Amino acid sequence: VQLVESGGGLVQAGGSLRLSCAASGSTFSLGAMGWYRQAPGKQRELVATITSGGGSTNYADSVKGRFTISRDNAKNTMYLQMNSLKPEDTAVYYCNADLWLGFNKNALWGQGTQVTVSS
Repeated sequence: VQLVESGGGLVQAGGSLRLSCAASGSTFSLGAMGWYRQAPGKQRELVATITSGGGSTNYADSVKGRFTISRDNAKNTMYLQMNSLKPEDTAVYYCNADLWLGFNKNALWGQGTQVTVSS
C-alpha cells in the first residue's frame, strides 16, 4: 500500500487549503488514518486522526475548530480541510495510516506535502 499526499501550497494567513491523501494497493487492510506535520527545527506532531469507518475523529488543540479531517473509503482517500490558516501552521504535512497485516499493525507514511502560510 502506498500513500500519496497532494494539495499543499502557499496561502495567505486566513486562507484555506484542502489536503488529500490517496491510498493505492491493498487498501482493505487500512485502519485508522491521520495527518501529522513537521515544522523546521521541530518534532513531527499529530494534527488529526480518523477511525477506519470515519465515525470518530480527534484533533490537536491548536487546530480544533479550524481543520476538519474526513475520509472517503470508496475512493481510498483521506482529506484535511484547513481553514483560517495561520503562519504557525506552516509545515510539511504527512499522511499516516495503520496497515494491518494479519494481526500485525504497521505504520504507513506518505512522502509529505509542504504547506506555507504567509503573514
